[in-house]
Amino acid sequence: MNSAHDGYYVPSPSKWPVVGSTALLLLALGVVNFVDVGHTQGFAFLAAGFAVLTYMLFGWFGAVIGESEGGRYNDQVDASFRWAMGWFIFSEVMFFAAFFGALFYARQLSVPTLGDIDNALIWPGFKTAWPSEGPYLTNPFHPMAAWGIPAINTLLLLSSGVTVTWAHWALKKNDRTNLILGLAATIALGITFLFLQIHEYGEAAFSLSTGVYGATFFMLTGFHGFHVTLGTIMLIVILGRCIKGHFKPDHHFAFEAVSWYWHFVDVVWLGLFVFVYWL
Repeated sequence: MNSAHDGYYVPSPSKWPVVGSTALLLLALGVVNFVDVGHTQGFAFLAAGFAVLTYMLFGWFGAVIGESEGGRYNDQVDASFRWAMGWFIFSEVMFFAAFFGALFYARQLSVPTLGDIDNALIWPGFKTAWPSEGPYLTNPFHPMAAWGIPAINTLLLLSSGVTVTWAHWALKKNDRTNLILGLAATIALGITFLFLQIHEYGEAAFSLSTGVYGATFFMLTGFHGFHVTLGTIMLIVILGRCIKGHFKPDHHFAFEAVSWYWHFVDVVWLGLFVFVYWL
């Protein structure tokens, strides 16, 4: 179908799902090799994976933008996009729920149960109180404090939720100046968050192998950082479209989808701050 007015728009066959799957395969190989083999092979696969992923994101975004600006989408397509984004965010909620469940199990069930065993006879020096170092670690470490960089990052993400909402209201009023300013501020806050998290990782007194605490900490914060990175890339694309004059007050779901995703990232971080850092 050449136009959405003829019915539901069906796009031409696309290479982008295959390209995206290839990127995910390379990223998975990178993680596995980084953990099991060594840094050199792991970094090579990760770099290739991120390069292919970036190519896919810009290519697929470009194709969808061309279809949207070409007037090929109607209200039925818009509704399907909304349902798809809603289910995607729901799947992400379940993704993080599994990780928070792992943290809860380790902290509330597994470690206290081990504390009931006479560990002095089995693993001398084993620390059973949370955070647990694991049976084979003898050097003490300090968990990440909540009121340093994590508190600053919480303020940054909460502020970014305000700025993206500011941009959304400006778009509804067709105020291009405030729309662009709000998006630019959101991107700047997201990038600052990522730089501070990288600095935090560099200053950490523990690693991924530091018992169940280190594993759950880096698993949760690392995947959240990946989502912030992806959200920032999407915001940059949306900012570029806004500068070019895309979107109308009554037709801007791409903007809404990214703002939904960004608010989801904000909420997840609040859970991380409370349950990983503060408590």
